Amino acid sequence: MVRVENLHRSYGTGAAAVHALRGVSFDIPRGELVALKGRSGSGKTTLLNLVGGLDSPDDGRITIDGTDLAELGENGLLELRRDRIGFIFQSFGLIPILTAAENVGVPMRLRKADPEEREERVALLLALVGLADHAAQRPGELSGGQQQRVAIARALANKPALLIADEPTGQLDAETGLAVMELLRAVVRSEGVTALVATHDAQLLGLADRVLELSDGEIIEH
Repeated sequence: MVRVENLHRSYGTGAAAVHALRGVSFDIPRGELVALKGRSGSGKTTLLNLVGGLDSPDDGRITIDGTDLAELGENGLLELRRDRIGFIFQSFGLIPILTAAENVGVPMRLRKADPEEREERVALLLALVGLADHAAQRPGELSGGQQQRVAIARALANKPALLIADEPTGQLDAETGLAVMELLRAVVRSEGVTALVATHDAQLLGLADRVLELSDGEIIEH
């Protein structure tokens, strides 16, 4: 599903250059949940941004479901991010003035999905994440764990092939974080999604099919 080959990414030039990634390579089979661990500054977010098509590498190759990202123009990358990849962020990223249901429906509005199809999908996803009774509530009326569940539902709206999550439990307490990670694990199985999740929580790492460890921009452990 995901193939990363000899990925390099640096910021700045000359002696001041920061080498965020140094020759990173790995594969992720379809339907697997892979956890990415490493200290702050190890290159996790840079790697997620590259795999998600939000940034471009200096060297190397990324293939998502057979599509080489380097061969896509800006419009192609936009379509890939909209239709094939779901993003989950530590800060939830919900729109405050919209209800939970409206937040989940945003990606389907962007691709101009049929309204009836959209409403059915939103109801299904809110039920999947255990928030069917909270559809009309706005983010400010929900707990942190509930907001992250809405964000997971939104990430699944367009039936993505790949989920990318950057420290999705970073703002949650340990118990809530574990519940959210277990939900992600269940979603990967039920929806047939592949997931790449950056986390530093050892308890959460145990739920992954495989763990990749980054240190100073290099994979040091599978």
